[in-house]
Amino acid sequence: MTFENVQIEVEDAVALVFVHRPEKLNALNRNTIGELHQAFRTLESDPQIRAIILRGSGPKAFVAGADIAEFANYGVEEGKELAARGQRDLFDLVENLRTPVIAAINGFALGGGLELAMACHFRVASENAKMGLPEVSLGVIPGYGGTQRLPMLVGRGRAMEMVLTGGMIGAEKALQCGLVNHVVPLEELDAFCRELGAKIAKNSPVAISYAIKAVNEGFSSRKPGFQMEIEAFGTCFGTDDFKEGTSAFLEKRPPEFPGF
Repeated sequence: MTFENVQIEVEDAVALVFVHRPEKLNALNRNTIGELHQAFRTLESDPQIRAIILRGSGPKAFVAGADIAEFANYGVEEGKELAARGQRDLFDLVENLRTPVIAAINGFALGGGLELAMACHFRVASENAKMGLPEVSLGVIPGYGGTQRLPMLVGRGRAMEMVLTGGMIGAEKALQCGLVNHVVPLEELDAFCRELGAKIAKNSPVAISYAIKAVNEGFSSRKPGFQMEIEAFGTCFGTDDFKEGTSAFLEKRPPEFPGF
């Protein structure tokens, strides 16, 4: 498989998937989401692949968010479609993939990047990792499942604080609140995740696929919340706050939100 923004390496039964847009800190755009969809589908269908590690290229970022320039001029319906398609094609796909996916969070995991990490089956962070959902600073809300998966991992109150402040937390705090499973030095991140992948690969792939399905089924009642997120995300695209937030970001200035 050859992609523009995604790279794949296979070592024994473990595949490493790299989001490779280093000039954009691996930010997600439509093309990258499409390539990740194809990569995960292909790897899931390969019986030799028993575990997948997802990370960003380079030491600075896992995925630093969505590519804001791509959707800054979207309207309400385009915003809803952006969220719905992204959830369907990538985030829900990863969460329900029968092959376990480990997020190796190297550096920044912000916005859509943190949402992608949360869709993985579990997470390992490097010591320099920074995580957050800064969407409200742009006049919008998380649209790729962040308002739903974050409370499931860290609890409602802590999730509310992260979403409403738009702030970042470091790796140790993420470990304390259950957002990540492990924290390791950056230079040990790949080896640590490969070791976890090798442990998974020794077990029954059939049993593992059913275990993933069973665990996810326990949270199936959250589906209306995901739909509400899509609707609210799209509605934000029709507000003056969104226009101001995205313009300020692209112009590299502080926003002045008009509010209601």
